[in-house]
Amino acid sequence: MNILKNYIDGKWSESASKDSIAVHNPANQEVLAKVPYGADTAKDVDRATKAAHKAYKEWSKVPVMKRTQVLYKLKTLLEDNREALAEVITNESGKTRAESLGEIQRAIENVEVACGTPMLMAGDVIEDIATGIDEMMIRQPLGVAACITPFNFPGMIVFWFLPYAIATGNAFIVKPSEKVPMTMMKVFELIDQLNIPDGLLNLVHGGKESVDAILENPIIKGVSFVGSTPVARYIYSKGTANGKRVQAQGGAKNPVVVLPDADIEMSSKIIADSVYGCAGQRCLAASTIITVGDDKGEIKDSIYETVKNRTTGYGLDNVDMGPVITPESKTRIEGLIQKGVDEGAKLLLDGRNATISGYEKGNFITPTILENVALDKELIQTEIFGPVMSLISMKNIDEALQFVNKGNYGNMACLFTTSGANARKFRNEADAGNIGINIGVAAPMAQFPFSGWKDSFFGDLHGQGKHAIEFFTQTKVVIERWPNIWSRKF
Repeated sequence: MNILKNYIDGKWSESASKDSIAVHNPANQEVLAKVPYGADTAKDVDRATKAAHKAYKEWSKVPVMKRTQVLYKLKTLLEDNREALAEVITNESGKTRAESLGEIQRAIENVEVACGTPMLMAGDVIEDIATGIDEMMIRQPLGVAACITPFNFPGMIVFWFLPYAIATGNAFIVKPSEKVPMTMMKVFELIDQLNIPDGLLNLVHGGKESVDAILENPIIKGVSFVGSTPVARYIYSKGTANGKRVQAQGGAKNPVVVLPDADIEMSSKIIADSVYGCAGQRCLAASTIITVGDDKGEIKDSIYETVKNRTTGYGLDNVDMGPVITPESKTRIEGLIQKGVDEGAKLLLDGRNATISGYEKGNFITPTILENVALDKELIQTEIFGPVMSLISMKNIDEALQFVNKGNYGNMACLFTTSGANARKFRNEADAGNIGINIGVAAPMAQFPFSGWKDSFFGDLHGQGKHAIEFFTQTKVVIERWPNIWSRKF
């Protein structure tokens, strides 16, 4: 089986590394491809950076209206190939077909928003800031930027960054997760059809060595990252130490509060979709469900009844949930479930040791629910990143908010209620960057930044929307005086 190629300087080329690792279908462990790995992938990054820097010098001089025309073509290519892209995403990440299609749609929406860059990157001008003197603020590109992306959204997260980067005049390098490199291979087959300078967009593979090469290369001025909190902290620390602008999205432990006045049936369905969508492998997955004043257990029972019939299997079959990404992830998640039981939690649904007919080698865990999880134990404090719900109960919204705000993460917090007053209180007081009211996955549309607080984000400007425009540009203030020669007295 051939090793996947890089896309550098407008051409497909073999990696400098002769080492590789296998890419598996998580539903059946089929080897889909081999991807470059090891120390020599740093040479690929160096080559891509030089090509990008050369392209940037040409591209930054292209008028912004012409730069965005490329995005209209890219949008059409993504739309025309969404089914093929979704199949690749499902096969390498484990998502269901519907989830993969939804991911591509979110990518397309970011391209659409970036098409508005001519307005979004407009500067400011004040005439006669002093007599005969005008002052303006303009935005100029950084130069070369790069993104390092995770396994869970191989087709979407790149587009939080890529379209904005090139629309604002930068060149760009993509380093996808070595677990899911094939989606970006397909995307770059489409990019190869665009009329852009060679080297403007580059794809490099690898692991930590290629990441470190990106963080250390002085030509690369901005780095975007999404992944776990420990790695996000490392990316931010090393990148900024090397003088780079960095945005690093980390992990999460997202709480959902259900008040007694909530619509129980609606809330249960939305919560189940939030916890178990993408097999719980998304940074906006609900994890801890806090029922308030549920003395009769009506909310808990409704959630249980909604969850127990969810189907699990291969994502291209008619199922509700696919596998987790690797056997190691499955083992880790099952270990956390057992630890929760050992620490006193009660299993309402046990998804361990799941076997799916025809896919016995798959990394399957079926929906799991634990009740009465101890608040000071690992299951409540650790990002599980799997299809596991922890159910706890509290007396009132104030106690629930205190719990929400005590956590180390601040990616998302949601509330289910019919009370406008409680919704407003929660929106204002919850310490999280993305808030949902009767919403289970508070994923911002492309016009808004994908926010995150505390240990869920390192940096100042987030991905998507106006934040992305600001991240990929630097401001320059110009002060001008032009004497009026006709007013001189001769």
